[in-house]
Amino acid sequence: MSTTVLTILLGVGLLALGFAGIAIKILAKKGGQFAGTCASNNPLVQAEGGSCGLCGARPEEKCKA
Repeated sequence: MSTTVLTILLGVGLLALGFAGIAIKILAKKGGQFAGTCASNNPLVQAEGGSCGLCGARPEEKCKA
């Protein structure tokens, strides 16, 4: 095999492994949601006073999702 084909296969394999790891984490989590992913928890969004694009929570509110 050429080096290029081997490099491409290695890259695709690593990407597949990453996606599989994320999928397993989602399946293992209760309800399939990651904790603390609401944008209102993000300090950069809090400084701007923006709201979460998913649930609409403001920085001073608890995530509604």
